[in-house]
Amino acid sequence: MAALLLQLAVLGAALAAAALLLISIVAFVTATRMSPLYQHEEEKFFLNAKGQKEALPSIWDAPTKQLSVVVPSYNEEERLPVMMDEALAYLEKRQKQDPAFSYEVIVVDDGSRDQTSQVAFKYCQKYGSDKVRVIKLVKNRGKGGAVRMGVFSSRGEKILMADADGATKFPDVEKLEKGLNDLRPWPDQMAIACGSRAHLEKDSIAQRSYFRTLLMYGFHFLVWFLCVKGIRDTQCGFKLLTREAASRTFSSLHIERWAFDVELLYIAQFFKIPIAEIAVNWTEIEGSKLVPFWSWLQMGKDLLFIRLRYLTGAWRLEETKKRN
Repeated sequence: MAALLLQLAVLGAALAAAALLLISIVAFVTATRMSPLYQHEEEKFFLNAKGQKEALPSIWDAPTKQLSVVVPSYNEEERLPVMMDEALAYLEKRQKQDPAFSYEVIVVDDGSRDQTSQVAFKYCQKYGSDKVRVIKLVKNRGKGGAVRMGVFSSRGEKILMADADGATKFPDVEKLEKGLNDLRPWPDQMAIACGSRAHLEKDSIAQRSYFRTLLMYGFHFLVWFLCVKGIRDTQCGFKLLTREAASRTFSSLHIERWAFDVELLYIAQFFKIPIAEIAVNWTEIEGSKLVPFWSWLQMGKDLLFIRLRYLTGAWRLEETKKRN
């Protein structure tokens, strides 16, 4: 009996090793090589408040604003106004209190099929295109791809990622700014502050089904085991990066869908960029684009492939030099 159990254990281990080898080969073969950010010709411009085309700037240019806010948006015509009203009210008030403070809000329409761009452009007309810009992508790239496009067209010394649903209270950006400052001195001017909902986990579990709670814990385990250590909430869409940290991490980013946050932090930890995790106020807003089971399954696959592709050398992280 003992011999049979031993044989079964050996067979199981061999099958697991073979499966891992096969998955690693698939991950390596299907990996896409890193290439410069591709832009359709129409994506190289934005419309100013008068409806005229102007060329977008580059993250490799010297910053001319203190803060850039990048808002990825896909079919957000209903939820976007609430977020924009709150954000711009805060930013305008802050600028009145401190005239030296400057900002821009970049709404990236990720190939929406509704009126997202038109809704966002009304804010451009109201506040001016120096403060609000709309980038319209020709086709849907995914949240990570939309954020990357916005980041690479930003002018800020610091760059804030903020979701279009307004789930996070915008004034909490001050908490992230303090978190960044507490990380000083920044190596090579790089640092990241991540908004976190981990402190709200107990309350959220009470409102979720056992199945969704199981999926959540499974995802957290995979993130910790495969990719990112020490960050309890990698998926909160409220993150503040120094310009240098944004250019370094987003220049190496491959994932364009929901798991891009994990790869972003994986890259940051590889480059030893200091990261602060900061508790923020957060409210669940109806209309999420995540489909609970299939989205979690896709993210789980992405996590495994992130790890395997870097482990096998299909993806490589190298020191990047600032472009001229």
